[in-house]
Amino acid sequence: MAHLVIDTSALLAVLLNEPTRSALISATQGYGLVGAPSLPWEVANALVAGVRRRRLSAAAVRQAWASYQTVPVRLAEIDAGHALEIALELGLYAYHAYVLETARAERLPLLTLDGRLARAADRLALQLLEFEQ
Repeated sequence: MAHLVIDTSALLAVLLNEPTRSALISATQGYGLVGAPSLPWEVANALVAGVRRRRLSAAAVRQAWASYQTVPVRLAEIDAGHALEIALELGLYAYHAYVLETARAERLPLLTLDGRLARAADRLALQLLEFEQ
């Protein structure tokens, strides 16, 4: 089975039933999912931020978290030092660099909805998985 790295933006779009949900599910058919080791914390942080910004209810957060726990994502083990160097080189936050280091270390394409992350992946010559939105 082929694998790909999925980032928080793409996973949240599926969990929160965003308009890109169907396209993302189609794009990932036949792939095993790999995430940065920080993925569970990033998902939880984004869900709480949704409540704080009054975009999500507590019930929606609980439902999204329950759904997240059913998604078969293997969390990669990466070298945090390499991720730190990527963050410093490209002027990124560490959590973006963890995703990029995961794609680099695993030699896998990256699926993201985050434009800044996609541009950084391109600068590192990492493969992006394209999909129809």
